[in-house]
Amino acid sequence: MGQLDSLLEKNRAWANGIKKEDPEFFQRLSSQQAPEYLWIGCADSRVPANQIVDLMPGELFVHRNVANVVVHTDFNCLSVLQFAVDVLKVKHVLVVGHYGCGGVKAALHNEGFGLIANWLRHVQDVRDKYQDVLDGISEEQDQVDRLCELNVVEQVSHVCQNNIVQEAWRRGQSLRVHGFVYDLRDGLLRDMGLHIGSDSEKDAIKQSSVDDLVLRPVRSGRQK
Repeated sequence: MGQLDSLLEKNRAWANGIKKEDPEFFQRLSSQQAPEYLWIGCADSRVPANQIVDLMPGELFVHRNVANVVVHTDFNCLSVLQFAVDVLKVKHVLVVGHYGCGGVKAALHNEGFGLIANWLRHVQDVRDKYQDVLDGISEEQDQVDRLCELNVVEQVSHVCQNNIVQEAWRRGQSLRVHGFVYDLRDGLLRDMGLHIGSDSEKDAIKQSSVDDLVLRPVRSGRQK
């Protein structure tokens, strides 16, 4: 295996450590999964979903893609969402972006090539929608970070608009959709004020979150 030998060794050490602490862990894990959370996040290697919220395998169902985008024609994402909602009966869908996102930065500046350029068009749609907000920010990094926040707002909205979530709400299933942004500088999740549990409240909560972002400085809610 050569270069992969170290990964296999780390895997063995990790598995042995888990079994030492809990001999029945893998037997339980292999029999079922019953997570309460679906995490829709960025594929960035610096944003490890389970570690960030300190959950063990089996406790968090995860979908990741570049810039944590939720598109109504992305059958990969929608398949994960449907399985999580209809089969696993998760209670919470977490849309999690992160500050300093390379995909968001590329979208802001019309960068990217090949398929990734097409994919980032979805984030550019968010940029274009809030161009007046971004134009009012002087620092480039602050523009990127504000677009990361606004992208989360819009992707949460897309989750709520999807028929999978709409049908769950119609049949009275307990399901809430949330939006957060992860800060690489201190490891903390920032609450975007998006906690939506029904179709009737989604528009007002989204607008409240956008209004808050427009009014406050980009870095006001984050530690230096």
